Amino acid sequence: MDYQERTYRNLIRDKDLVSFQILEEESDLFIRSTKNLKFFAQQALSFFRRQIKDYIAKHPLFKEILFPYPIDKSALEIIQSMLTAASQCNVGPMAAVAGAIAEFMGRELLKYSEELIIENGGDIFLKSNKIRKVSIFAGNSPLSQKIILEIDSKKDYIGICTSSGTVGPSLSFGLADAVTVIAPSISLADAATTAIIGNKIKKDIKIGLILHRV
Repeated sequence: MDYQERTYRNLIRDKDLVSFQILEEESDLFIRSTKNLKFFAQQALSFFRRQIKDYIAKHPLFKEILFPYPIDKSALEIIQSMLTAASQCNVGPMAAVAGAIAEFMGRELLKYSEELIIENGGDIFLKSNKIRKVSIFAGNSPLSQKIILEIDSKKDYIGICTSSGTVGPSLSFGLADAVTVIAPSISLADAATTAIIGNKIKKDIKIGLILHRV
């Protein structure tokens, strides 16, 4: 799969946090924290990716299935989060993979930084001591980056996930330029966007707004 540059990252305006990017195979994460945590972030990314890859090696259907996979209580926590999110949203567990990686990396990196923003291809882990503004990128839609969300995550981290049926490489059966879901679980928010795009938005709506909070 060809690499697709995330040009929307160039539009970030506030400069109060340290920004850096980490890459590994399909994963491309843009991270902002109170200090440069690139070394720890790269280690965390490799660690959680390996857990997922090892589970897939033993359970190949986990990667391919497009509907919920049986809950496995013996699986590692990141796998269980994907299985649970898939079950709640009636999608395959890989629909939650980007959100799960962002969430578990975020939980790990919060040990080193009290404020943290991780963006993983439209899936955002956010923990901040102030209200942050998040714009919605929707490709060529006339609403792209004109919808601004104000997110308060002072008490606990929160997930803001956006999926598209017209932008990016992810498998989708829907037509929406963007669907955004906000939830305490980034894995759940990620799976929910896939469910909404794939199962709910089938008709060609010229201009509309769908914002789900889970």
